[in-house]
Amino acid sequence: MLKNLKLENILFLDIETVPEAEFFSELDEVTQELWETKSRFQRKEAFTAEEFYDRAGIWAEFGKIICISVGYFHFSGDIRSFRVTSFYGDEVKLLKEFKNLVISHFSQARHLLCAHNGKEFDFPYIARRMIIHGIELPYKLNLFGKKPWEVPHLDTLELWKFGDYKNYTSLKLLTNVLGIPSPKEDIDGSEVYGTFYKEKDLDRIIKYCERDTVAVAQIILKFKGDVLLNEDEIKIQ
Repeated sequence: MLKNLKLENILFLDIETVPEAEFFSELDEVTQELWETKSRFQRKEAFTAEEFYDRAGIWAEFGKIICISVGYFHFSGDIRSFRVTSFYGDEVKLLKEFKNLVISHFSQARHLLCAHNGKEFDFPYIARRMIIHGIELPYKLNLFGKKPWEVPHLDTLELWKFGDYKNYTSLKLLTNVLGIPSPKEDIDGSEVYGTFYKEKDLDRIIKYCERDTVAVAQIILKFKGDVLLNEDEIKIQ
């Protein structure tokens, strides 16, 4: 089935998120209590709610998106390229820009959105943040009433599981196993909070997000048995 998948019909993406506020103390009392309750299972007795707050970005209720990187294949005869662009900064602005791209170029029945762990993280996170900000969901993110086989999402983690739901395989591990080059300058996902709030280095996060988007595309190429992208074929816009 993947062999017949047309690459030009796929919008590859990755998102980076951080806590909505830099410090736990900036939250109002109600939100602090809600965070304490929400995070209780994950932090157990090892951390207080305040100590655990730097991880709040993984929950759409307490975090925000600071970057969405997207990539798509372009073919001109036998020449292919993979074009990457990013939406970043103000969350409302980047969500609207991303929505406009999806509506204008990837809204047909043949189009798919693809991310690593996208069905569990990227796609619902984007949708939830849009709802929070009062942005109407584009068709590709509005799953209400859709049957599983009608959902226009492709997930490289799900493909790798082959029906085995006991394990989580990170993007970094999967690219390593599949022999996909990973740039040495990658930052770890756990460093995004500090890079954004303490170092104020959004550019570094954008580059990290773009590299992960390329990595997702490379995984699909590997699954299809196609030649991997080389550096000359990747166009950052």
